[in-house]
Amino acid sequence: MKITAYLLAPTLSLFSLGGMTAEIKISVHDDLQSVLDNSSTGDVILLSDGRYVGNFIITQGITLKGSKQTIIDANGAGNGLTLFASNITIEDLNITNWGDDLTEQNAGIYNDQSLTHLTIRNNQLQGDGFGIWTQKAEHIHIEGNSIIGNPELRSADRGNGIQLSAVKHAVVKGNTISLTRDGLYVISSQESVLENNTMHDLRYGIHYMYSHNNQVINNFAYNTRAGYALMSSKDLTVHNNRSLDSQDYGILMNFITSSDISYNQIKNVWTYPENKVIGREGKGLFVYNSNFNTISYNTVDTAEIGIHLTAGSENGKIFGNSFINNPIQVKYVSTREQEWSQGGIGNYWSNYLGWDLNNDNIGDTPFEPNDGIDKIVWKYPESKVLLDSPSVLMLRWIQKQFPILKPPGVKDSFPLMTPEQQGEPIISHDEMPHQKIEGQAS
Repeated sequence: MKITAYLLAPTLSLFSLGGMTAEIKISVHDDLQSVLDNSSTGDVILLSDGRYVGNFIITQGITLKGSKQTIIDANGAGNGLTLFASNITIEDLNITNWGDDLTEQNAGIYNDQSLTHLTIRNNQLQGDGFGIWTQKAEHIHIEGNSIIGNPELRSADRGNGIQLSAVKHAVVKGNTISLTRDGLYVISSQESVLENNTMHDLRYGIHYMYSHNNQVINNFAYNTRAGYALMSSKDLTVHNNRSLDSQDYGILMNFITSSDISYNQIKNVWTYPENKVIGREGKGLFVYNSNFNTISYNTVDTAEIGIHLTAGSENGKIFGNSFINNPIQVKYVSTREQEWSQGGIGNYWSNYLGWDLNNDNIGDTPFEPNDGIDKIVWKYPESKVLLDSPSVLMLRWIQKQFPILKPPGVKDSFPLMTPEQQGEPIISHDEMPHQKIEGQAS
């Protein structure tokens, strides 16, 4: 049973009877903080259209709901909403103008308590600091929100769109994030799912640190420095994600172990000319100090380097991937050979010049993408000017004639003759619908 209370003035008191909850409708003429202070667990507070100015605190397990015309204006400081209770739902609000103090963790919606069962759904947030910051909470559902940062600030001075810190059992689904620092930042969190989020015009689309047993599924990142930056984590499942138009990395793996990075699509990883320095190239997959991972059935299309492994990144399973139109397909420096195939299935290489006489879709000769000349160029990038010289061509020929002279590296004994088709193709940036952002030039 519910009782509906209509507040005609901010001095009216709220009430609830034993076992009953109230549905409370208020307007901008009422004292919202007083309403929140006097609410009871289970109450539903409906905000009429208009602007509610202040830094509001919720201490009961209530539902706070409005519309696209319901604006929570934090007045340029602090948090828009601060949550101090479990079983809170925040829905259909427009939250704006919270603070920009990243040390104080200013956010549109903020909690740092050990809470459970928080739902943040279908809200629009635009501001300088963090969009949604949740810490130490469990069983969180963050879905369908739009979060926009401030393009007038340097990327490093903006907060992250959604930050999960020391949380468990979070579902972050169907959100759109742009112009913040990182889209989704996850640290010291377990057993959570990031799914069907769209992130663009950021440093990193999704950024993981010290987090285990998490899933990253069906997300789309574009116009980033790195689509997906996975660091110091283990037991990640990263499937069916897309990265388009990143500067440095499609997927970065730094100290990642026992994880499955599969069925992802990466296209156009190219460092901007004004940012070019020796050793900085766009890498589709960058694997640094990462071991015991499966990297399979990914597509890397048009990256300066298709895949770069370094710092002891070994003992992995790499197969079924398609490396297409990458000037350097593989960059790998090691003292031991790596076989990049599993169960007779290798990878597709668009520059493979072998043949398939028995028509089994597997090349009849192995593919070895690198030789000693490549390793010299990686060590001394300035030597690139000599690559087409007669002496270098002669050295490459000698290596082919005398394989014993060839240093150990990557070998694909079963190269695929056709690329694996994975999911929906990535459309070009020019074909994508562009989101009009208030205050941003067209």
